[in-house]
Order: sequence, then C-alpha cells, then structure tokens
Amino acid sequence: MTRGRRRGGGEAASSSPPVTFRAGCGREWSLNSAEADLAYTEQAFVECPVCPHRVEPEGGPPFCTLRPVNTPHPFAALAGLNVPE
Repeated sequence: MTRGRRRGGGEAASSSPPVTFRAGCGREWSLNSAEADLAYTEQAFVECPVCPHRVEPEGGPPFCTLRPVNTPHPFAALAGLNVPE
C-alpha cells in the first residue's frame, strides 16, 4: 500500500496513533492516521481490477475505501430505512 495517501491527495498525519484500516476484501493495514477513511489507489493485488469494492470515479484513479476496523459503514443507518411507496 502506498502509505499516507488520503482521498484528498494530501499526506496523512504521521503524529497520529496507529489505526487498523480494513478494505472491503478484508485486507488490513495499520497506519498512523487521524482520517475517517483512506483511499487505496495502488491496486497492487491480482484481484483488485475485478473486486466488487473497487470504486472508479470519473476523471480519477480507481480506489478502494479503507475504513477503521469496527467502524460502521457510513450508509449503515439507511439499512433500516422504511420508504413508503
């Protein structure tokens, strides 16, 4: 993994305590970061090009979102949403 690259393109804070981040595929990295999530743009694993967790934004490189372990998905609250027809 390319260390310290954030979704916004800046460098992660090196003075932050180590946090274990998990990708959708289950791989984990321990990094010093205060960010809520990170973008893994290296895509170095054989299965990355066909991974269902891969995001391909227009005008940007593909990436996988890394979230701290035990952090709920940002849309988890929508799972129980009851939308009337």
